[in-house]
Amino acid sequence: MKVVEVLHMNGGNGDVSYANNSLVQRKVILMTKPITEEAISDLYCSLLPETLCIADLGCSSGANTFLVVSELVKVVEKERKKHKLQSPEFYFRFNDLPGNDFNVIFQSLGEFEQDLRNQTGEELGPCFFSGVPGSFYTRLFPSKSLHFVHSSYSLMWLSQVPNLIEKNKGNIYMSSTSPPSVIKAYYKQYGKDFTNFLKYRSEELMKGGKMVLTFLGRENEDPSSKECCYIWELLSMALNELVVEGLIEEEKLDAFNIPQYTPSPAEVKYIVEKENSFTINRLEATRIHWNASNDHINGGYNVSRCMRAVAEPLLVSQFGPKLMDLVFQKYEKIIINATVSLTKKK
Repeated sequence: MKVVEVLHMNGGNGDVSYANNSLVQRKVILMTKPITEEAISDLYCSLLPETLCIADLGCSSGANTFLVVSELVKVVEKERKKHKLQSPEFYFRFNDLPGNDFNVIFQSLGEFEQDLRNQTGEELGPCFFSGVPGSFYTRLFPSKSLHFVHSSYSLMWLSQVPNLIEKNKGNIYMSSTSPPSVIKAYYKQYGKDFTNFLKYRSEELMKGGKMVLTFLGRENEDPSSKECCYIWELLSMALNELVVEGLIEEEKLDAFNIPQYTPSPAEVKYIVEKENSFTINRLEATRIHWNASNDHINGGYNVSRCMRAVAEPLLVSQFGPKLMDLVFQKYEKIIINATVSLTKKK
């Protein structure tokens, strides 16, 4: 499985699309808003740029993409009015893998920009938008061309499934029954990927540029703890039931592993300090309930649809589309986030 080819959220605006099943991700963006606001405010006030270039990495599609943009613009507009300055030109670069539904973003741009001007006033500077398909584990932008990088709920995805020397039999992710070599391989891939991410962003950000990154993470230092693995364990149980029923081949299940790693704050800190291109300004863990809609009656269904919007393309690439309705079961758990705000060193 080539992750860059199959990893994307469900596109369009249907019942199981990411656009209509990303309330958890929206809530995370709003929860981490104080960290993002502080970072973009500090950046603008220190540089007072006439042009502000911002990249949203792993932007996906739907309303959450525009939520990030609008919040950043509002902070900058507030600060520039304090300084009695002209509104800067805003250049937003939306990045995701090539399979992302960029059309949903661009079809809504006109309406979004008009709404933004209605909220901020006609003095708002020109806003330019572009899509940048590609893996953020590679170079994406010209050297020293970015002021600010934002990424939410994307960096836990790995560039590839870890190279396993032993089968992760009966599992699709790390679990308490996974061989130690599987856990080690996942951490090794995470370390390699996050190090590359920091290296390439340090080349693309100008001096003093900032990043705010939010991962799906964990508080427990055990990467196979149920805290971060339980949602995949439930999916694994569903797939194993289909193996027992003869609907999925056991060999196909044993060959399938989710390319994701949910780091602890300590692991994030370790890699950032080891790579040494950035200074950590803030590093915080926050809790969020899976059921972002607060619908306690249909909460499990909401979570199931959210997971389907995220994981279905990966599953379809391995097992085909026919069994997807059977695979997704009702479940409801707590998830952990880790957010880090960074400034590029000299």
